[in-house]
Amino acid sequence: MVWAGISLGGHPDLHVFHGRTLTSTRYRNEILDPYVRPYTGAVGSDLILMDDNARPHRAVVVEDYLEGHGLERMELPAQSPDLNPIEHLWDYLGKQVAALSPPPRSLDGLEQGLLRVWSSLPISVSDNLINSMESRCRQ
Repeated sequence: MVWAGISLGGHPDLHVFHGRTLTSTRYRNEILDPYVRPYTGAVGSDLILMDDNARPHRAVVVEDYLEGHGLERMELPAQSPDLNPIEHLWDYLGKQVAALSPPPRSLDGLEQGLLRVWSSLPISVSDNLINSMESRCRQ
């Protein structure tokens, strides 16, 4: 499993989960604390977290963490991945990884390829996705 975040003008590092199931505690400890909170400090307090409605994201431990650190979350309707620009970015990343030469032939190779593609992701790609979602929401 992989976690990524994007914002206008930038993105934090990609995180690859190794082993075990994603739990709310693991989400808090491996994503919110080391990535989201510092990134919010870097880009400004007006950042609004947009995630999907996965159970680990909606657990009390996560809600308490967000509230305790003054992090705001955008509420999305259930089953609405088309409203989240990161979902469209996964398609882009998948195509970029598939086009690597040589193509990844193992899980480790896939991870390394994904990290390489992520590190060279043009900011314009994520900015365009975010801007297109904003215009869709206004319609």
